[in-house]
Amino acid sequence: MSKAGGALAGVRVLDLTRLLPGPFASLVLADLGAQVDKIEDTGAGDYLRLAPPLVGDTSGMFLTLNRNKRSCCLDLKKESARAALLRLVERSDVLFEQFRPGVLDRLGLGHQTLLARNPKLVVCALTGYGQDGPMAARAGHDINYLARAGVLGMQGPADGPPQVPGFQLADIGGGLWSVIGILAALHERAHTGKGRIVDVAMVEASMGFAISGYGLLFAGQPPARGDEPLTGGIGIYGTYATKDGKHVSLGALEPKFWLAFCAGVGIEGDLSGLMPGPHQPALKEKLRGIFASRTRAEWEAFGRQHDCCLEPVLEPEELRSDEHLRARGLFFEMDSPWGRIAQLRTPLAERGATHAPPPKRGEHTDAILREAGLDDAAITAMRAEGAAA
Repeated sequence: MSKAGGALAGVRVLDLTRLLPGPFASLVLADLGAQVDKIEDTGAGDYLRLAPPLVGDTSGMFLTLNRNKRSCCLDLKKESARAALLRLVERSDVLFEQFRPGVLDRLGLGHQTLLARNPKLVVCALTGYGQDGPMAARAGHDINYLARAGVLGMQGPADGPPQVPGFQLADIGGGLWSVIGILAALHERAHTGKGRIVDVAMVEASMGFAISGYGLLFAGQPPARGDEPLTGGIGIYGTYATKDGKHVSLGALEPKFWLAFCAGVGIEGDLSGLMPGPHQPALKEKLRGIFASRTRAEWEAFGRQHDCCLEPVLEPEELRSDEHLRARGLFFEMDSPWGRIAQLRTPLAERGATHAPPPKRGEHTDAILREAGLDDAAITAMRAEGAAA
């Protein structure tokens, strides 16, 4: 149940996605004012609901990803549910799906069928490998998409296996490109009056994050894992342990920042530190000793005094008390059927906006079907045969 205002007010989205990639994208759309209706199955629904840790009976991750949305449960294997979905399609602007290619076709709800029912519809299909190509039907997860994209091969030190990022890069990248594709298609529709299919592959969506590495590759210099300037090759761009067992980050890439750091700690400002080379191991060892001489709090104070691109590495449990993040309104709490729940503001959402809580499974089934023109008798019949819940 999206907010009344927002840049996307009036845009209706049927969201058939689940887990992380699609729901993150539809969260962004909902925070911008679109009405997002989750179409869940009549069993467990979006099975992210059951992923621990739970808040009451529901996953904390689900609660973070699904505010400002409504929930309608349909069993699309049943004819009456498919007919109801097509009636919803007629009055929708976007249908967002995350099935493997061919799944909707086997249900009689393929992309061309949807566009035939509503030629103005934007169909966004988010998959691992895209709608065509020899791997289109293959299963995968974030780590597989990063591996195929060459992104994983750039991660980690040179003397060990590639390191898995601490977050789902391909999933979130796919979600963000889906948002971009949907907005572009809606803009195009405003001029042409026609919808279109938006094909987003998470393999491809992850590649832009490593575009500097591809730039090296295209110039004939394949990036060396763990040895490029921004991936561990130079000491002035890295993380270091502090006296109290915590960590800080240093990113003094430009001469003025490196020289400011050197002046602040009382060492000679040798600009060779900015360049890769055989001198870097000694510089890294020197910096390790320097950073180990002070606590993280002392280094944080140092960073405030000396403009040198030095920041503390915050632990996740410290984020909500961070002065800057609080000032930016990144975290907020809201009332919900699960009590007060913590939420993370998406970057373009208005600060202090009013949000609707995440939906219970099937909470809005009747209301959404009525909006599609079904009467109470038809809805009761669908429930009786298990087509709706």
